[in-house]
Amino acid sequence: MIKKASKYRKNIGLLIAFVAFLTVLYIISVFLARSMMSNFVESEFSNRKVDVFDATLKPFNSFFNNDISEVSNYQGYLDSVHALSYSEKILRKNPFVEEVVFYDVLFTNQNMTGRGVRFQNLLIYPRTISSFRLDEENKLIRGRISASENRPTSDDFNNMAIKMVNFLDVLDDSTSLTENDIYRIFYNTVPGKITYLNIPRINALRAYKTLMEDTTAASLPVAFDQDLFVYKVNPLKIKIENNQPRLYENIRIKAIADPNVLEEKAYLSTDMPLPGAFSEYKLQFDSSEKFLLGEINRRFFPVVLGVSLLYVILLLIVYLIYRNISINSRLFQLQYDFINNLTHEFKTPVSVIKIAGNNIRSAEKLSDQERGMYGKILDQEADKLNNLMNKLLSFTQIENRSLKFKGEYVDLNSFCEEVFEANRIKYPDLALTSNIDVDSKMYTDPVLLHSVFQNLIDNAYKYSEVSRKFIDISVEQSKKNFVMKFSDQGIGINKNELKNIFKKFYRVKNQFNQGGSVGLGLAFCKEITEFMGGEIKVQSIEGEGTTFTLVFPK
Repeated sequence: MIKKASKYRKNIGLLIAFVAFLTVLYIISVFLARSMMSNFVESEFSNRKVDVFDATLKPFNSFFNNDISEVSNYQGYLDSVHALSYSEKILRKNPFVEEVVFYDVLFTNQNMTGRGVRFQNLLIYPRTISSFRLDEENKLIRGRISASENRPTSDDFNNMAIKMVNFLDVLDDSTSLTENDIYRIFYNTVPGKITYLNIPRINALRAYKTLMEDTTAASLPVAFDQDLFVYKVNPLKIKIENNQPRLYENIRIKAIADPNVLEEKAYLSTDMPLPGAFSEYKLQFDSSEKFLLGEINRRFFPVVLGVSLLYVILLLIVYLIYRNISINSRLFQLQYDFINNLTHEFKTPVSVIKIAGNNIRSAEKLSDQERGMYGKILDQEADKLNNLMNKLLSFTQIENRSLKFKGEYVDLNSFCEEVFEANRIKYPDLALTSNIDVDSKMYTDPVLLHSVFQNLIDNAYKYSEVSRKFIDISVEQSKKNFVMKFSDQGIGINKNELKNIFKKFYRVKNQFNQGGSVGLGLAFCKEITEFMGGEIKVQSIEGEGTTFTLVFPK
């Protein structure tokens, strides 16, 4: 029953189950985080292509919205010199523009020979046609084309002229140019080409309308200048701006009707069709599995780091709980042993006192020798009880900080001599040698110092074989300290137990402790020594002996 009562329920199985649960939860969390990052990267792969698309087409959009419309600032008065300068700027600024064709256009009511578009009394025809391009050495090359030459660019002119006369045909006084009208009438976009006619003021458009409708023979000849440009573009020369380099391994501009149908597919692939003049091409985005794995890992790392940190914190909490349980278990065992040993320590002298008292009470006569023997027994056992009670009381007072230091200057020579003489009488079979080498008094509490001396001498006697009960005590004085050494030839202490011998209720496991020990002796010495401002050290070799060293400041 006693053994069963001494057990402390640790519930280690519950902790192990909790750790197993945390580990499974951690593995599931890592797996889900990995899967989430993989899905997230794949989603980003599909969504972020718009950013690349916008960045890549930014130069083209600037060209289309700003550079082309710059022609309208000249209001038709752009001559060949300015057209050359303008075309060179366009070609050098926009590598995707391969050629610029300039038409110096005339709107007139005159009857003239030459290719053009006539509707009613209005004739629209090119007076001159010039082309501009850069050669392989990046030099500007200018070509002049006859207005009557039958070449493909004439279709661009004819289409724009027809669009213009159709608009003039429905023009009235209430008509105003909307943005939609501008893109519908003055722009003509087909794959590979953008045609632009400079936008005249609304008054000029009404003048063109008047020319077109005035069929009187007496009309005076009138002519208006207009400028028309044809920009031949090559989408393969657009510079691709990959502003998502972690998502897209390879970005290409490919024809929508790509003949390479047998081309090996990438792990992830998507595309976006190019607009307007580039409509026969698309922006192709490809990434291999190995490439995307790097991005997945990069995004996964901080997530798994956070999950791992939380897992480690929870494991640390479990460890702290386990350590607390272990400490409580050890304290429970120590307290249980302490109660058992203390009961034994009290029980032995109490039993002896009771036996001696019964013998005295039952004896009809006591001789002087018997009286002296019983008196000595009662006195010795009472001293044991008193010493044990004093030790417990002093230890409790030290822990509660209620013990007061009653310091005085002590002559160590006389102090040690008194202690040694008392122990020679107490332990007649103990070989006690000493060496006291001090020349000044020590400021200390003599009662507490005596308790430390007595405990160390008692231990040397108790933990030594009968044939090796020996202790050598030396007290020396240095410039700063008093050093006291207690060396015995006892059984020694195992090195694994040296770190625990100064803990309260801890008992060294050996045959000398089988009869019971409270486990407060060395803990008491350490507390008293430190209370008086000193320190205690121990050196021991198992089977050879132990040396305790006390160091007190001067």
